[in-house]
Amino acid sequence: MNAQQPERRATVPVRIGSVTIGGGSPVVVQSMTNTDTADEMATVVQVAELARAGSELVRVTVNNEDAAAAVPRIRGRLERMGLDVPLVGDFHFNGHKLLARYPACAEALAKYRINPGNVGRGARRDSQFAEMIDIACRYEKPVRIGVNWGSLDQDLLARMMDANATLREPAAPREVMMEALISSALDSARQAEELGLGHDRIVISCKMSGVQDLIRIYRDLAGRCDYPLHLGLTEAGMGSKGIVASSAALAVLLQQGIGDTIRISLTPEPGGSRTQEVQVAQELLQTMGLRAFTPLVAACPGCGRTTSTYFQELAGEIQHYVRARMPEWKVRYLGVEDMSLAVMGCVVNGPGESRHANIGISLPGTGERPVAPVYEDGARTVTLKGERIADEFKEIIERYVERSYRRRAE
Repeated sequence: MNAQQPERRATVPVRIGSVTIGGGSPVVVQSMTNTDTADEMATVVQVAELARAGSELVRVTVNNEDAAAAVPRIRGRLERMGLDVPLVGDFHFNGHKLLARYPACAEALAKYRINPGNVGRGARRDSQFAEMIDIACRYEKPVRIGVNWGSLDQDLLARMMDANATLREPAAPREVMMEALISSALDSARQAEELGLGHDRIVISCKMSGVQDLIRIYRDLAGRCDYPLHLGLTEAGMGSKGIVASSAALAVLLQQGIGDTIRISLTPEPGGSRTQEVQVAQELLQTMGLRAFTPLVAACPGCGRTTSTYFQELAGEIQHYVRARMPEWKVRYLGVEDMSLAVMGCVVNGPGESRHANIGISLPGTGERPVAPVYEDGARTVTLKGERIADEFKEIIERYVERSYRRRAE
């Protein structure tokens, strides 16, 4: 194991279709569609987009009969497209009925997500939960028991609040609520095992929307079970707020070896691509040194020495270029995802940073000579100038990839 990587928490491996989580496997990136699952074609298109962006598990909403009927057709279309990404069914309120009425749906899904707070109410809760677990056992499917603070089992919370009130020194209500989240997850997992679901078919999550709350919940949860844990800050929000909040919480936990799958739950801009959450998850794991997905480009932030925007434009263009080339490179070359690039804007840090990358270019800053030295593995190899710097730098990258990374067996 890389000395810079945190020691991973020991968990039971759980197989989800073609993907294994836990048991020392790499942290898996998950996402979720926001299409109406009954809209078969729209859902296929979005699942394919997410899978091609790098989502290794994709969750779909199964909220009514039309959605349940569409799932096996969606699975079939994806397979004909050559995409075997496992589909996870997200069930609330009526999952027991849908799984029973639509066995093809139950079979097509690779995992079921059950929220204990939304399985049923009162006396029906246990029987409806038991029905879903029985189906999971019948089809040999793993289950994520996913507790959310916004949909916590209110009966359990009320009982724990009442018991707390009788104590000589009662805990604060928020402390009781957080313990209720963990108890709901672990009690449900225990029930599932008593009903016949294997210990190696259970994944747990306890999602909060506050960074410090999430960290505390998962630290506690990690110390009380060996189930794989799915990490995510629920209702993280839009744009930079959602990215920063999710990264702040998940980075702390991942650094402590906690977490086997992650999702960055971003609210997309109207009409925006859902794939942003996949890219953020990948970049989080890669910048922490936990996994490598695509070459990343180091670039300086700019200052008074870089009044031209050319280095910013080139950095963006090169990052976009390597992402676009990565699907083909990944098929042809081993280890290319570990390649590092640098696009720097002036002489202060440019040459030094460029030498640290596999390939780096140091562009001229304000008042500097209009030339751009290129470095490969620490050695200056060529100086670019003129109108074709971007195209020539891309050609250098292509030649470097071809000679530096071993080809996969045909």
